[in-house]
Amino acid sequence: MVVGAGIIGLASAWRAAERGLSVLVLERDVEGAGASGVAAGMLAPVTEALFGEEPLLRLNLESGRMWESFDGELREASGGLPTHRDSKGALVLAADRDDAEELRRLHAFQRELGLDTEWLSGRECRRLEPGLSPRVPGGILAPHESQVDPAATVTALAAALEHAGGEIRRGEAAAELLHDGEHVQGVRTGSGATVESEHVLLAAGCWSAQLARVPPEALPPVRPVKGQILSLHSRGGEPLIRRMVHTPRCYMVARPDGRVVIGATVEERGFDTAVTADGVYRLLEAAWEVLPDIGELEFVGAQTGLRPGTPDNAPVIGAAGPDGLLVATGHYRNGVLLAPITAEAIAALAAGDEPPAQVAPFSPARFGAVAGGAR
Repeated sequence: MVVGAGIIGLASAWRAAERGLSVLVLERDVEGAGASGVAAGMLAPVTEALFGEEPLLRLNLESGRMWESFDGELREASGGLPTHRDSKGALVLAADRDDAEELRRLHAFQRELGLDTEWLSGRECRRLEPGLSPRVPGGILAPHESQVDPAATVTALAAALEHAGGEIRRGEAAAELLHDGEHVQGVRTGSGATVESEHVLLAAGCWSAQLARVPPEALPPVRPVKGQILSLHSRGGEPLIRRMVHTPRCYMVARPDGRVVIGATVEERGFDTAVTADGVYRLLEAAWEVLPDIGELEFVGAQTGLRPGTPDNAPVIGAAGPDGLLVATGHYRNGVLLAPITAEAIAALAAGDEPPAQVAPFSPARFGAVAGGAR
């Protein structure tokens, strides 16, 4: 049984069903209604690489390498539904000289790690993206970064799961994990029904730990990290950008249908999901710094998602608590990127096999005294 029908839960359920396991997914709303529904869909391990997060980078890179085959298999298994995967690369841009100094240090770090990036002058950046501001002094080109459309990916995953014999119960909330102290027995739903299962995967994002009646120290300390994201639409003509564009303050992703996504704020606001004037203003301002024509696009709307974050920003994938309990949460900004390797690991564990070597087993000791305190 899988609790949560976001990209992580659906991908894990699909891979488990492919192995011949009987799979039921419980989703309190509809698939993709949580963080997956407001994600940008960036498959960008290189441009997301940060100082001090080398283990997470290795995990991201491996999952990024898996995406091409994952995408092809998903298209076939879903009956031809696309994810709209696009591999034109990404530009990380400086809006001013201070940004340029910061990005120069980041580029040196990337090169030390052997990552495929190139420093470009402002003129070279504008040659790739003609709409950029003449004030942009330079940036980093990551030529192999990709993106997918998260909504299309969710649709394809749901179809692939059901074609493989899995079931999705929409509008069926899991209220409580049932166990006898040693072994998982299933879950109790919001309607009071008991659904038995010898394996339960908690893949409900930042709500995952709230469902488990186990000692807090047995589960990862996952918290909600609010992110506001904007959707704009081109009113004809050439696309505003051809590849993903990042700055230290925002990112922009173009969709095949003319939409441009601008994101995303990072706010420690608990479970607050309000769209704020300040969030909208700051994202538009950050985008306008490097792409002035963004102001000419039609404003479609703004949304808020709650990313599941951990103290070290890395996901928790594996066994936890009583025997039969699996967790796949804490993916923070990398949920779409990490779907292939997470799904492979969870399906392997459910079938009694070894997960990929890059996926470290979960241990409460990883978070030390923080464990249990950030929910």
